Amino acid sequence: MWLKQQHLVKLAGLLLTSCAAWYLGCLFADLIPKETITTPIVNLQDIGKKPVLRAPVPKRQKCDHWSPCSPGNYAYRILSGGGTEKLAKICFEDDLLISEQKGNVGRGINIAIVNYKTGKATAAAFFDMWEGDHSGEMVTFIKNAPEGSLLLMVTHDDGSTRLKNDAKKLVEELGSKEIWNMKFRSSWAFIAAKGFKLPDNIQKEKINHSDKNNRYRGWPAEIQIEGCIPRNLI
Repeated sequence: MWLKQQHLVKLAGLLLTSCAAWYLGCLFADLIPKETITTPIVNLQDIGKKPVLRAPVPKRQKCDHWSPCSPGNYAYRILSGGGTEKLAKICFEDDLLISEQKGNVGRGINIAIVNYKTGKATAAAFFDMWEGDHSGEMVTFIKNAPEGSLLLMVTHDDGSTRLKNDAKKLVEELGSKEIWNMKFRSSWAFIAAKGFKLPDNIQKEKINHSDKNNRYRGWPAEIQIEGCIPRNLI
């Protein structure tokens, strides 16, 4: 009998202790912020993880060059049209001189004129070489460019059908080696200087003839030239 009473006392004590522990646990759970408990647990979980090394996002360069031009240089990029939807672009010092965004690009030969001393555009226009007679207008536009100008030229769609010989000769005098090789829907990009000479080691001109087997099925495929022009040439 005495043993049974002793067991009952121990059982009651155990139940009382369990209830007290449960009550205190609930009380502390309400008093202590959740973040105080979860943060150390998360930190313990992170101890075994290997650090993830992330490459820094590359800095965008002027005219989307892969690498920046050295100080004291102008950046340029000339991109011809491609297919029927990709329009030509002329960028100089990160300023889009001719582009779809500006609404001043068109079929034919697109030309931008830049003041070499200031690096600012002074004129921009396109000359349709498929319809109308705009070859003479292009000749006048180029002749009116002041000495000390940069001329950036690029085709969109066809730039040769109505391009006359006097216009080709004028572009040739500016240094073009490909203007006489232009064919129907050839992609062509060219940069020239009027009244001074550009360095021999920069990209000045590129041409590509349309091919029925290219990804545009006979429409011109885009080409580009880009580079850096020293600011101390004159």
